[in-house]
Amino acid sequence: MKSLQATNHQLADSAFQLTVLRQEVADTLHLPLFHEQLRGAGLFPLTPVEPTVLQINVGKMCNQVCRHCHVDAGPDRKEIMTRQTMQYCLDALAQTDIPVVDLTGGAPEMNPDFRWFVEEISRLGRKVLVRCNLTIIVANRKYHDLPDFFKQHGVEVVSSLPFYTAEKTDRQRGNGVFEDSIRALKMLNAVGYGQAGSGLVLNLVYNPAGAFLPGGQKGLQDQFKRVLLKDHGIVFNELFAITNLPVSRYLDYLIESSNYAGYMEKLVNAFNPVAAAGVMCRNTISVGWDGGLYDCDFNQMLDLHVASPVRHIRDFDAAALAQRAIVVNQHCYGCTAGAGSSCGGTVA
Repeated sequence: MKSLQATNHQLADSAFQLTVLRQEVADTLHLPLFHEQLRGAGLFPLTPVEPTVLQINVGKMCNQVCRHCHVDAGPDRKEIMTRQTMQYCLDALAQTDIPVVDLTGGAPEMNPDFRWFVEEISRLGRKVLVRCNLTIIVANRKYHDLPDFFKQHGVEVVSSLPFYTAEKTDRQRGNGVFEDSIRALKMLNAVGYGQAGSGLVLNLVYNPAGAFLPGGQKGLQDQFKRVLLKDHGIVFNELFAITNLPVSRYLDYLIESSNYAGYMEKLVNAFNPVAAAGVMCRNTISVGWDGGLYDCDFNQMLDLHVASPVRHIRDFDAAALAQRAIVVNQHCYGCTAGAGSSCGGTVA
């Protein structure tokens, strides 16, 4: 087992060297390398703990084209997870006690086998979390019953809402998105989501619209709850404040607006070892639409596979994956700045 661990660490180092070469813009800034920051904090190589989340990207097709999207999702994307790959995921789950399955996209609901997949995961007794962009619920009549479907299977809904005003939301996600999001939230509330005592969890996600870090999560949550209730009668459970990582469309925005250097310096200067110790890649296994395995959703978008001989879900081996070192690079500063950032909000 020690030799396997050594091999995995060598694979992690090789992957790191490759990604450094691929990020030419980052190299020109002469910023401290992320793995050296981890080393200084006694955290390199970063290693996994017992996995509690299997995060699965079921496809990059989406009804929206958001300017901050790290997936580069949109209506023209053809990458869709097949039912066979979904079955591999179910087979892997059956081998483990991983309690939470986090379904993401794109708009995961646009995968033609989405509902079958949710039903099969539920049969395994696992909690299903769906990252719903809200507007998909009202985009087409075939999606109007999603709130009832979610309720039937006890799905936890996590939805992006950049702000509680139309101006800021539409600027980030497109014209009319705020109005459609409010309609969808009311539909979710109507079947019990976010309502006290219902057991139906509705959480919102906040991403900053510009080249800055999010404010305090608790303060933002209080603002969102107060305004959405007062102006629209909407309730929800928690707000997750997530830092935008310099990946895909958001990276393009930073470079085109000449904000890349300043933003990266903010992330580096805000590096928090406590947040680094609790990053989501330690307890999460990420599965790409084609079944590839990654340490996190961001590494998935950069094509940084796990540093392990086990690189596809059909070959899932929990013991082997537990011996891997997590692949890191400069974008990881986004998850370790300030209070830290994960798919579940701040970590420290």
